[in-house]
Amino acid sequence: MTLMDGNLDDLEIKIVQALQKDARKSFKSIAADLDVSEGTISNRVNRLIQKDILRLEARINPFNLTNKVAALLGVNLDRRSHNEAVREIKKLSNVNAVWVTTGKYDIFVEVLADSINDLNDFIFSGGLSKIENITSTETHIMLHSDTKFFKIREG
Repeated sequence: MTLMDGNLDDLEIKIVQALQKDARKSFKSIAADLDVSEGTISNRVNRLIQKDILRLEARINPFNLTNKVAALLGVNLDRRSHNEAVREIKKLSNVNAVWVTTGKYDIFVEVLADSINDLNDFIFSGGLSKIENITSTETHIMLHSDTKFFKIREG
């Protein structure tokens, strides 16, 4: 049985690495490469997905598009209401990810906007301005990344 101790075993690590290189690679091909059955690969992947350890998604590289602005916002709250704030922030259409953190900021919010004006509206007149308990934000525009890909949100 896998994941008994809350860690990935060697086979699961190899499966994830194979999918990271090519998420479209067939389970049959991965199984052949790892010298196990296709059913073993399918069972392991499904179990990792069910346990919310693995997610297979399509994402875009905003740095190769002319009409997208990626930003990371540090957010501070006036009281420790992280769960409520995260729940509300995650509902906003431009939000790609939210992290509760230690350090200078209470929360980091990853945003993908259609323009600087759209980002400005998100911060000051729409989105974040409607969330209670936010005392301050600091916005960092992402200029380039070879590793960061974003979801396109509905709405």
